[in-house]
Amino acid sequence: MRKVRLSRGLTQEVLAEQLGVTPRYLAGIERGERNLTLDSVDALAKQLGIETQSLLLVS
Repeated sequence: MRKVRLSRGLTQEVLAEQLGVTPRYLAGIERGERNLTLDSVDALAKQLGIETQSLLLVS
């Protein structure tokens, strides 16, 4: 996910604000420390401009 975020030119702070979460929470997602609901994964994929399935396959 970090690669996709960076390829879009987004900082953790900007993406976190767009998602309505804290930058610390987003960092936890990127490190794989947070479990997400499918709705959260879908919202994240939308903000990154990719299909949800693609986000699930990104390592």
